[in-house]
Amino acid sequence: EVLLRMHSVGICGSDVHYWQHGRIGDFVVKEPMVLGHEASGTVVKVGSGVTHLKPGDRVAIEPGVPREVDEFCKSGRYNLSPTIFFCATPPDDGNLCRYYKHSASYCYKLPDNVTFEEGALIEPLSVGIHACKRAGVTLGSKVFVSGSGPIGLVNVIIAKMMGAASVVVTDISASRLQKAKEVGADFIVQVKNETPQEVASKVESVLGCMPEITVECTGVQACIQAGIYATRSGGTLVLVGLGPEMVTVPIVNAAVREVDIRGIFRYCNTWPVAIALLASKRINVKPLVTHRFPLEKALEAFETTKRGEGVKVMLKCDPNDQNP
Repeated sequence: EVLLRMHSVGICGSDVHYWQHGRIGDFVVKEPMVLGHEASGTVVKVGSGVTHLKPGDRVAIEPGVPREVDEFCKSGRYNLSPTIFFCATPPDDGNLCRYYKHSASYCYKLPDNVTFEEGALIEPLSVGIHACKRAGVTLGSKVFVSGSGPIGLVNVIIAKMMGAASVVVTDISASRLQKAKEVGADFIVQVKNETPQEVASKVESVLGCMPEITVECTGVQACIQAGIYATRSGGTLVLVGLGPEMVTVPIVNAAVREVDIRGIFRYCNTWPVAIALLASKRINVKPLVTHRFPLEKALEAFETTKRGEGVKVMLKCDPNDQNP
């Protein structure tokens, strides 16, 4: 293990949800819990068996650490391990604090040209990497990203990086859609009160064809329905956003058109990829951070996120350090 002095911690929708509702699905907060799982910091102390890190190293933290080497770990899909430790998922404490202890194998050294803030953004970026891999995004893909929040935006960035020829994004918020344009979306569609079929046909008309891949980042029933209608026959719909447990969808439409519906659960094996992309400057995640607060103003930061202002709110845990 290593002891870290925390630097940058992003606030996620799930953090806000636990704070407001005390549960997400089967994960219920039963006692006080530290939030935060999008984080970077500096190594202060290392355990006796740690060789790849030393005090002073700047690291990005992968929040999910398997507790045992089970069948999922052996197959490389450790995110599916039922006993995994995960920051800020009850009952496991997160890392929104000054000092934090974590498994050394899940702390990744940041190159000098990658900032702490970029290091903290690797966590949401990882969702995009995992989703786009599961979706099979490749050279020339036409992609529909439903939802332009932080997760929709990282999917736009990664889909373009993986070779997508054109990406269309839908959202109800004009300002969020502008942010999608800023990070590389080719087309944006503002949704008001159209039916799912109408949304699907709008997507088709701006793209010039039906997308082979849809990445659904809202979890809203109508959006999942639109995702099925929009996806080209033989294509893939990846469900990233989580809404109610039971959702009514046109499953027969998907079945008879051979639209594959895939889920994702967090990510695995993504930190090295993300660090390589950031270090090579092939992707730019800086536009994602719109608000910064010191740790003392955490409540204000959470209120800002809850109101849906900006995109990514970042907390600064080190009062002596003004660097991003």
